Amino acid sequence: MSAAPCAVIYAGKLPYAEAWALQKRLAAARAADAIPDVLLWVEHPHTYTLGSAAKPEHLLLTPDELAQRGIVVHQVDRGGDITYHGDGQLIGYPIVRLPLGTDRLHADVIAYVRCLEQIVIDFLARYGVQGERLHGLSGVWVTQDGAPHKIAALGVRVTTKRITQHGFALNLSTDLRYFEGIIPCGIRDKGVTRLADLIAQPPDLISAAQQITPIFAAHFERHTYAQTLAELLAMLGEPA
Repeated sequence: MSAAPCAVIYAGKLPYAEAWALQKRLAAARAADAIPDVLLWVEHPHTYTLGSAAKPEHLLLTPDELAQRGIVVHQVDRGGDITYHGDGQLIGYPIVRLPLGTDRLHADVIAYVRCLEQIVIDFLARYGVQGERLHGLSGVWVTQDGAPHKIAALGVRVTTKRITQHGFALNLSTDLRYFEGIIPCGIRDKGVTRLADLIAQPPDLISAAQQITPIFAAHFERHTYAQTLAELLAMLGEPA
């Protein structure tokens, strides 16, 4: 049986609200089988997002401080706590239909999250960086200065139609000072890092996306092909 198709969209830098609305449009279209699976690559301007498990006190900046630093805040419908998105961070949003899990009723969301983590781990291994999981915590971690530091955060939503939204955020050359304005993922005792602090020449966002895409395709058994966002939306008769 041939692999299912998956369109790969390099959307560039999008404001978070615009990308979130786009995900919803694509997820609805995928649920209706109007489009194939999609892997959406984006970068966001400075943004804090709070997931379903977020606590307000994990945002440490006042409204005035947020405005001064040009950071917007969104309460979103993914799992997890608070995280940061910004320049130099590669965001992967898979909009895919998951198979039924072992109960033959629902998707196996935990297996999906573990798969996304493995994709990032496999990518880091190409640069000689050992990514790992920490028991009880989502995301991908690396050991730096003898302690675990998160290099990729994960937060997902899976609809009743088994369509995925949100995804993972990989720090390539991210300005880590923005993480000082939050308690990242609600974890007080562990740090955050970026690939630029682990290797001499990290890839840029497009290069990293191009390298991760075939890893994603192999794990999810998809046939990926590049497509523009305008082309994809044209399939739905919608403007870009």
